[in-house]
Amino acid sequence: MHATGAITNYIDVAQLVLYVFWFFFFGLVVYLTLESKREGFPLIFARSAERFDGILPMPGPKVFNLGGGVTRIVPELEPEEIVNAVQEQNFEGAPFVPLGNPMKDGMGPAGYALRPTVPEVDTHGRPRTVPLRVANDHWVATEDLDPRGLNVITADGLVAGVCTDVWIDRAEQNARFLEVRPEGALRGVIVPIELVQVKAYVVGGIIKVVSVTAPQLADAPIPESPDFLTMREEDRIQAYFASGHLYAFPSRQEPLI
Repeated sequence: MHATGAITNYIDVAQLVLYVFWFFFFGLVVYLTLESKREGFPLIFARSAERFDGILPMPGPKVFNLGGGVTRIVPELEPEEIVNAVQEQNFEGAPFVPLGNPMKDGMGPAGYALRPTVPEVDTHGRPRTVPLRVANDHWVATEDLDPRGLNVITADGLVAGVCTDVWIDRAEQNARFLEVRPEGALRGVIVPIELVQVKAYVVGGIIKVVSVTAPQLADAPIPESPDFLTMREEDRIQAYFASGHLYAFPSRQEPLI
């Protein structure tokens, strides 16, 4: 007479459930591994035209329906990036040395994702990141100092320009960038709000940007449109100014001790 749950002398229900769980878990790992390859694969090596699929093969194409009737098929063969740098030594993993302006060539902390060249939109279909001159239903809180009209002082102690506008995120209801117009420039550059200090206690108020110098601020990327930012422009501008904490001065790239 068999014990409760036994199918044969060697197999019972609990054992079958365990086997089913093993097969399910194995299939789940395979599925998640394939789905994770829809972006960033095949891997690109330092040697040109050499790509690697990984342990498992690439997944089949899948169509994603995005907002505005846009569709995207992944995975897709991403173009090989041209890096304006050389390796210090001839072995895999050696550090790269920038040949041009690392803040603009996307090296190290200046790297940014090649996001779509269209603006991110809010629930009403309007561009999210816009200046106050466009989002005229928003304003600076009366409890805060309005930065518009204040001089901008950079890391070299020079007056790099004047703040002319505040760029906001319509969806999040907060400030994202300050627009600064260097002297003699036709259009202003966009500086991330996280990297500026609005000092109200100074007579009249000033804005400090310690990540870049005055010439570097004037040379910052300028958005194509004066009224909104695209997704790629947001990432590129953030990376440009953030990388100044390493690249603005040669001394910032040296050890402290």
